[in-house]
Amino acid sequence: MMALSKEEIDALIKSVSLTRSEEATCDECLKDVAEFAEHALNGKSIPEGLQAVEHHLANCAECQEEYEALLTALKTTK
Repeated sequence: MMALSKEEIDALIKSVSLTRSEEATCDECLKDVAEFAEHALNGKSIPEGLQAVEHHLANCAECQEEYEALLTALKTTK
């Protein structure tokens, strides 16, 4: 078994500390990401129902990439 570096241990601890009792899955996040993007683009506050999306995007690089691509597409259509 390979030992973890201090940086890897710190990253794991940070990830665990950010975990909530109710986490959105990638599928749940991507289902609501368009609504989340519309709020962000219009400068509206994020409603409570979309806060799980916001939290998921802050912790999932793959969904964050999808969100950024969606924002780019939406900005070009406005």
